Amino acid sequence: MSVSRHLTMQDIKAAPAPDLVGRDFTAARPGTKLVGDITYLATVEGWWFLATVIDLATREVIGYAMAEHHRAELVTDDLRMAAGRGALQADCIMHTDRGSEYTSGEFRALVRELDQRQSMGRTGIC
Repeated sequence: MSVSRHLTMQDIKAAPAPDLVGRDFTAARPGTKLVGDITYLATVEGWWFLATVIDLATREVIGYAMAEHHRAELVTDDLRMAAGRGALQADCIMHTDRGSEYTSGEFRALVRELDQRQSMGRTGIC
C-alpha cells in the first residue's frame, strides 16, 4: 500500500513573496542564497516533520529542526539555527514554497529581523 501526503498547505489569504530565484538554484558565494523546505518522516512514534535550510553555494544543510507538527515555529527554529552559525550575509535570499508556515507573520518577521529577502516559488514547483 502506498501512502501519498501533500505537505504544502498554502494560506490563500497570505500574499506570496516575489520569486527572486527564478529556478536558478545556484549561488556564487556561501550565505547569499538559501532554500528551505519541510518533509515528513514515519517513525515508530508516528509522523515527525523535518525542516531544513540549505545553502545553495555549498549544498550543505546549515539549519534544521524536527517536531511532531509543522507550524511556523518549526521553520523559524531551523532558520534561527542557520543564522546562529554566523554564515548568512546581509540581504541573503531565503527561498521557499508558499506553504502557510513560510507565509506566517512569525516567519516573515524573522526574515526581516535577520536582514534577509524572502522569495517564494509556486506551491509544488518552487
